[in-house]
Amino acid sequence: MANETKKSETPLLDELEKGKWPSFVKEIKKMAEKNPRAKDLLGQLELSYKDKVTHWKHGGLVGVRGYGGGVIGRYSDSPDKFPNVAHFHTLRVNQPSGWFYTTKALREICNIWEEHGSGLTNMHGSTGDMVLLGTSTENLEPIFTKLTSRGWDLGGSGSVLRTPSCCVGPARCEFACYDTLALTYDLTIEYQDVLHRPQFPYKWKFKMAGCPNDCVASIARADMSIIGIWKDDIQIDQDAVREYAKNGVNIQTEVCDLCPTKCMSWDGKELKIMNKWCNKCMHCINVMPKALRPGKDRGAAILIGAKAPILQGAQMSSVLIPFMKLEPPYKELKELIEKIWDFWGEYGKNRERIGELIQRVGMGQFLDAIGVEPKPQMITNPRTNPFIFYEEYFEEEGEENK
Repeated sequence: MANETKKSETPLLDELEKGKWPSFVKEIKKMAEKNPRAKDLLGQLELSYKDKVTHWKHGGLVGVRGYGGGVIGRYSDSPDKFPNVAHFHTLRVNQPSGWFYTTKALREICNIWEEHGSGLTNMHGSTGDMVLLGTSTENLEPIFTKLTSRGWDLGGSGSVLRTPSCCVGPARCEFACYDTLALTYDLTIEYQDVLHRPQFPYKWKFKMAGCPNDCVASIARADMSIIGIWKDDIQIDQDAVREYAKNGVNIQTEVCDLCPTKCMSWDGKELKIMNKWCNKCMHCINVMPKALRPGKDRGAAILIGAKAPILQGAQMSSVLIPFMKLEPPYKELKELIEKIWDFWGEYGKNRERIGELIQRVGMGQFLDAIGVEPKPQMITNPRTNPFIFYEEYFEEEGEENK
C-alpha cells in the first residue's frame, strides 16, 4: 500500500488543469505552496464546485481612509473551514494609459501584494485596472500607504467614475485619430474626486478607442465611448492598391463586396470610394493598410449608453456627437460630460446607468436637457425605426388634423 497514489484534495478543480489552455487553477496552486490565503481559496473554490453554489457573501462597503471606491469587499460564508479567506477583499489599482509597465514597476506591485495579500493578480479587469485579488480588512491601509508612497493609486469601484482606459493609440498604432493616452490621463486627473468618492446613481465608464476598430470594445462596455474618426476622404495610394492586387488580393471580392455600404468600386486599375456613403467601418483599411489610411481631418465620435446586463439587458452605445475635435484641454468634451452628469444626477434612479435613463426618458428629452441638437447619425436605421422625433413634425401633423 506504500505505493498508493495520494488522493487529490481538489479533484473537481484538477479537471480545469487538463487541456491545452492555460489554467487559473494551476496558477493558484503555485501560489498556494507559499501563501495560506491562496491555499484556502483553493479549498473554498473546490467546495463551491461540489455544492454548485458560491460560498462568497455579498461584500458590502469596505475601503481605505478618504476613499469610498477602489476596494471590492468580499467575505467567505465558511470562515470556520477557510479562515485565511474569511476576508478576501479585491483592490483595483489604476493602470497606466495603454497598460505600459516597466518590469521594475510590476515587481514593486507584486512585492507589496505578496507581503500583504494573496499574491494573486488579474491583468487586467474588464474596467481596465490591475486587480489584486484577496486580502484582509486590516491589511488595506498598509497596502494603500505603500502603493501611494510609490506613485500608484487605487482605481474606481462602486457608484463612481470607473478607471478610464484606452487602447495603445498613437504609441503603437498608425490608425489612431487622436491621442487616446493623453485624453485618458487628462480625464483621470481631472475627475479624481468622482473616481474615488461615490456620488453617482451608479457606475460610469469612459473608454477611449483611437479608431473605429475599437480595440477596447468601448461601444459595448462604456457609458461614454470616445472613438477616433475622420471627416474627410480616406487617403488612397493607387500604386499600393495595384501592388496588393498583383500580390494576390482579390480587391473586388475581399474589399469592395464586403463593404457594408457598397461605397467602393474597382475596375482593375483604380479604386474609387464614394466617401459620403462610407460609415468608417475600417474593413478596407484593415485589408490594405499600405494603400489606405484614415483621412487627415481627425477627431472622435462620442457615443453614449453601453452597458452589460445587470438590472436590464445589455445595450450598445448610440451616437451622441458624430464628430468632435479632441485637443487639450478638451474643454468642449468636458462641458458635455458635466451636462450629462448633472442630468443623470438629477433624474437617475439608484443603480441606473445613463443608457437606461435615456431609454426611460427618451433620447429626445435627454438631448433637449443637455442642449444637443438631434443629428441624422443618431438614428440607427433611417426611414425604418427613428427614435428621435422632431417637434415640427408633430406641429405639422396637428395642423393637418384640424
